[in-house]
Amino acid sequence: MSTLRIPRPFYAPLALLAVLPLGACGGEPDVVVYCALDSVFSEELLRDFERETGLRVSAQFDVEASKTVGLVGRILAEQRNPQCDVFWNNEIAHTVRLAQAGLLLAYDSPSARDIPELFRAVDRTWTGFAARARVLIVNTDLANPAEITSMWDLLDPKWAGKVTIAKPLTGTTLTHLAALYDVLGESEAQRYVAGIAKAGAEGTVRLASSNGQVMRLVGEGKMAWGWTDTDDVNVAVEKGYPVVAVYPDQATIGTLLIPNTIAILKRAPHPQNAKLFVDWILQKKIEERLAASRSAQIPVRADVPRPKYVLGPDRFKTMQVSYVSLGKQIAFRADKFREMFLR
Repeated sequence: MSTLRIPRPFYAPLALLAVLPLGACGGEPDVVVYCALDSVFSEELLRDFERETGLRVSAQFDVEASKTVGLVGRILAEQRNPQCDVFWNNEIAHTVRLAQAGLLLAYDSPSARDIPELFRAVDRTWTGFAARARVLIVNTDLANPAEITSMWDLLDPKWAGKVTIAKPLTGTTLTHLAALYDVLGESEAQRYVAGIAKAGAEGTVRLASSNGQVMRLVGEGKMAWGWTDTDDVNVAVEKGYPVVAVYPDQATIGTLLIPNTIAILKRAPHPQNAKLFVDWILQKKIEERLAASRSAQIPVRADVPRPKYVLGPDRFKTMQVSYVSLGKQIAFRADKFREMFLR
């Protein structure tokens, strides 16, 4: 297998990665998990896996500032001598890219047999589960949600200085804006992204450092509304902020659904334990727990129980995007977005 070049956006200093040995002190771990899902949502599950199986987990997490790309960069850097067994990503584009680079092991988990094919790699190198939707978080004290229906409203002069989006350099914002090129076509997607970059430079759109900051800016009334994910909206509601989620573009391209993905690294140090972990995390009960948690993840299986406030994909129009195409272009788009947003 040839070595994959590490493009600039995927480098991340180790200071931006948090290591958490979950098991007892001393000795080697039984399975190493690189986890991009926030530790506040995933750590309890990792501990429960340890209790149920007796296997010790060493987990490494991204921090918000380098969401997903920090761990992807580490996997790329370690490709000649993998240290990671399982990559639990909180999005899909980078996982698909790693699979296309030949860095992931094909594994058809028995726990995934009832997961829709849309969320499973044809070659079984990754599996999607527990999704989030890209939505508009609206402060109802400052804006009427009924007036905000489209992605293009972000660039409407009516909202100048009152709206926000995270810079599309990492995480789901990067995935989201990259997906638009597949759905809208090059010209129209570029018009939207370039419009955001221009508005950010002019101060008519607040470019936040993360989705979490978008949530706080809107929740605290510093911005009227902005782009974020459904998990951030749920956290904002729990905090008592006067916010609701708007699922945009229901009359046109639909709302982007981004699943968590899980994959085993080729030449993983502990391949059998990695398979046990994947089997465990892909159980229906785990999707149910993630749906009921503060992260309010959306089960990809229709029959998984969920709270009423967690809308299933059957309740809104979802964007039709090729995850394979998205994986092929994500590194290129990341380079271009850095040029546009880090001038």
